[in-house]
Amino acid sequence: MNEDKDEFATLRLIHTVLTLHFVEGVKQAHIAKRLNLSTSKVNRLIRRGRELGMVKISVESRIQAQLDLESELARATGLAKVVVAPSVPGNPDTNLHAVGRAAADELLETIRDGDVIAMTGGKALRAVVENLAPDRAFDVTVVPLTGGVQGNHFIDVNHLATRLADKLGGTAMLQHAPLFAENRAQRDTLMQVGSIRQVFDLARRAQVALVGIGSIMTEGSSYHDLIPVSSSERALLFGGDASGEFLAHLIGNDGSVVDSPLNSRLVALHPTELSTCPNAIGVAAGPEKGQPIRAVLAGGLINSLITDDETASSVLASIGDVGHDN
Repeated sequence: MNEDKDEFATLRLIHTVLTLHFVEGVKQAHIAKRLNLSTSKVNRLIRRGRELGMVKISVESRIQAQLDLESELARATGLAKVVVAPSVPGNPDTNLHAVGRAAADELLETIRDGDVIAMTGGKALRAVVENLAPDRAFDVTVVPLTGGVQGNHFIDVNHLATRLADKLGGTAMLQHAPLFAENRAQRDTLMQVGSIRQVFDLARRAQVALVGIGSIMTEGSSYHDLIPVSSSERALLFGGDASGEFLAHLIGNDGSVVDSPLNSRLVALHPTELSTCPNAIGVAAGPEKGQPIRAVLAGGLINSLITDDETASSVLASIGDVGHDN
């Protein structure tokens, strides 16, 4: 009988300690003082309560839908990290800003002093740079993954690399070469120029790659800005096998680089050269990015994805459809 009483008293004391600590937020030292116990005894009681299954923690959040999407998409794709920002229907600029902010926060969590950050240009990367607000300076080097584009200053990779380095307190190495050479032979020559090769070699050793994922047939896309031709001309120029753009390369549904004259003129790293980068982060916002994202995932070209919830849902649904068809 006395053993039962002792057990009851112990359980009551454990319950009291757990309630004070987890429900009322009282620190262990204050609990010890209030109950005339040692701090070590309070710690033991809390540990015993956990062992007995008396502690059940539930975290509720207004962003639970986005968190669930992140988990589901990571499981379905094998990505190491997925970050999903909330979207506002019919507000692409707002959604791009939200994704840019999420990517900026992810970048700050990922980088370390001494890192090389390789990046592309484009509207998504511009949103990342605009939303970057570090609490301290980072000793990093920022380098382009592609050549530059004249006439598109605010989304040009050299401009964005410079701004990113300035915001982080690091240094930038610019790529003094055009994105598109006149032909394949000129492209091959440019890739062997010492100063150009030096920047690309550094990009190949980057610890972090921040890469936009582009649509190719949508008016207003970054790639459309690079190749300002009509829809019918784009269809002929790109080829029917192209599903999206990655590192300025036209890629097919399986993520492989398609046979296109545009690809043969590119002064840029090949998409497969990111395979050794431990943190290849893809950034994309908008429903038109669903197919390009699926292509990039099929090719295993990234290990992290930052997007909005509408786009994430469409990608997840399409993966489920493919699995069902198989």
